[in-house]
Amino acid sequence: MNENKITNILVAGIGGQGVMTAAEVLSQTALSQGFDVKKTEVAGMAQRGGVVTSHVRFGAQVLSPAIPPGEADILVGFEPAEALRWISHLRPTGVAMINTTRQEPPVVSLGLYDYPEDPIGEIAATGIEYHAFDAGAIARELGNFKLVNTVMLGAISELLPFPAEVLKNEILDRFRGRKPELVEINDKAFELGRKASAEH
Repeated sequence: MNENKITNILVAGIGGQGVMTAAEVLSQTALSQGFDVKKTEVAGMAQRGGVVTSHVRFGAQVLSPAIPPGEADILVGFEPAEALRWISHLRPTGVAMINTTRQEPPVVSLGLYDYPEDPIGEIAATGIEYHAFDAGAIARELGNFKLVNTVMLGAISELLPFPAEVLKNEILDRFRGRKPELVEINDKAFELGRKASAEH
């Protein structure tokens, strides 16, 4: 996706949204395709709904797990204010995929941080390519809010240097052994994410 053939994906959100799971799935999929992969995460009070970010980098050879500012190819924003907070990490030709479901972190309810009035509007003003849709509503319609991360992975699947089906199978394989009853619903969530990103 860029000149040195390293793909940089920054996943940002709130604890409990599946940020780390999404990053782990991306890493495992890239490994299965023969890429060198590095991953790092920062979990601030993740269990209490605090801010969580994960950097995933893969290519022929990756030396550092951290994505330098302005170098991310894809920003996966599980929450709009967190997407805005990290938008400067994207390269000018990068793409932001944003879940518009608002989930205020504790720093907001504690009065330590003001939630932006219009985070999507501020992202639009940067001129960066972005796709924003309500992944939370899609997950709720499927009956399980935890499906947000599968929806978001489906949404970015066409931006990756391997087929979308490879990523989907990595997700579904996680359920086939442990919870086979969740395979079909995750399949649907992935495909609805693909559809939503194409439409928004």
